[in-house]
Amino acid sequence: MVGANQGMSGGTVSYFAAAVVRGANGWSTAEITLNGASDVEDVADRLRDVEPDAEISLLFVESDDSYLVILRLDEGEDLRVFGSDAAFAEESRLGALLLGEIEEAVPDLDAETAAAEAEEGDEESSPPDSDPVGDADLLTDLGVPSSRLLAICAHEGLLPSDMTAEVCQAIGCGDEIEELREA
Repeated sequence: MVGANQGMSGGTVSYFAAAVVRGANGWSTAEITLNGASDVEDVADRLRDVEPDAEISLLFVESDDSYLVILRLDEGEDLRVFGSDAAFAEESRLGALLLGEIEEAVPDLDAETAAAEAEEGDEESSPPDSDPVGDADLLTDLGVPSSRLLAICAHEGLLPSDMTAEVCQAIGCGDEIEELREA
């Protein structure tokens, strides 16, 4: 099920919000709705409700085949947010809700992306069209360093669903997210 939300210009913004939580029995997933959320803390509360005792709770929000936002809670606390493009906050109510309070841009995006592409052996390097914001290190301890996350977001032609799949594969819950998407 894909949700919908009113955009800033009155149009409908489609999104997919997948919670990925790691508890005592490993990774599990659930789709959550963001309709009626009043702010990012309300979204964090909905993520906490998926599994209140989870060690790690992640929320992947994909919007309009253009944007990806990742939220993270550790043991239900310390909300961290990363967005693939700051433009999302300007283009929709959902983007403003998720990214509106983030003020820090990701520093040295070109250098980070070039380093990650060099590691992966990608010879074609072009400047990214996106302007990532937030905490690009939020998945580092799970095996996705900021350079890799930024390279994924900067990869031309990659849809948010592809970004989510690649990140989830890297952190060990690729099958779970695929099953959720197929349900």
